[in-house]
Amino acid sequence: MHILYAFPEPFPINRARGVQVAHSVCALASQGVALYFAYVPAEAGDPFSSYGIKKPGTVTLVPLSRGFGWPLHKLPLHSNKLFFCRLRKWLNHAYKKSLLPDCIMVRHIKLASFLLQNFPDIPLLYEAHEVFAEVAPENKRAKIYEIERMVLERAAIVTANSSGTAKKIMERYRIDRDIFILPNGVAMPESLPEKPWTESRLHVIYTGSLFEWKGVQYLVEAARWLPGFRITIIGGEPHQIEKLCKYVTSDGAEIVFRGHLPHKQTIELVSGSCIAVLPNRNDENSAFTSPLKLFEYMASGCAVVASDIQSIREIVEDNEAIWFEPANPKALAAAIKKLASAPQTAKHMGEKLRRKAYDYTWEARAKKQINIIREANVS
Repeated sequence: MHILYAFPEPFPINRARGVQVAHSVCALASQGVALYFAYVPAEAGDPFSSYGIKKPGTVTLVPLSRGFGWPLHKLPLHSNKLFFCRLRKWLNHAYKKSLLPDCIMVRHIKLASFLLQNFPDIPLLYEAHEVFAEVAPENKRAKIYEIERMVLERAAIVTANSSGTAKKIMERYRIDRDIFILPNGVAMPESLPEKPWTESRLHVIYTGSLFEWKGVQYLVEAARWLPGFRITIIGGEPHQIEKLCKYVTSDGAEIVFRGHLPHKQTIELVSGSCIAVLPNRNDENSAFTSPLKLFEYMASGCAVVASDIQSIREIVEDNEAIWFEPANPKALAAAIKKLASAPQTAKHMGEKLRRKAYDYTWEARAKKQINIIREANVS
């Protein structure tokens, strides 16, 4: 089986989707798939090394620029349309060489639309990680709706990262087709350091971006009810961190902002932590999420404190986490305090989640993808 995975963004990228794409590509290759990876090079060398992964031998890199050619090549201008055109040229060349892929995989709606219009005979697997017509700016929703509807109707296969995403697709578009649920995955650490459970109040962690829907503001606000605790927050841009610092009080928990760190270092810090937090708001963006951080928390054996929302509930059962009302900092503080005051309970919860994480490895996800492709008879 030959698959083209197309990603029209600079890669590696300091976002969760970069981690998802890197591991998805390599996991598919580990299952014997010959894979072309079309991407925008952000740096020289192996683009997977930033994620602590070595490029598999069965992955062929297809670097395609979004920039202008000479004599405009030095201008700081770029366009996804240039990536699309270069990808079309590469596919036309592959056609002449009889090297067309059996299937193309994308998660970008406009690229999916472009490929379906220009290469309708190549089966396309579209990965839906959100419903774009729901979250697009109001003035663009009608156009995005038409693009998304066409992709969802014409793609050979549609997968969704959560049941919430699949449900919203069906509600919005009323399409008569199967949508396969494929949550995100995780790379299991081979071993973990001994966690200081009796001092878990000093080892509370959040990782990920700092967009408002992620709810990190409520975690920072919760700190006022947690004197004697230390909360480490990894991720975010300087201006986002500066904004959150306004909610920090001197008499609450110590909050340590680490900013963006290499993914490998982030995982090391999570592995040494005891209590990990998912403070998402209950809104449209959270309804579509399949949080990478959740699977990483699980694989690292952390006890989890989670906002009580469906996208997390579909992975974690009632007794596998401490739940709190979304957007309620006081309830979040109480949930963290409850775990910290019961170190053996927290330890057992972390161990149970680590065992469960083996069902969500990237390799397990890749096997499901390959089975879906084969059963659809597109390869």
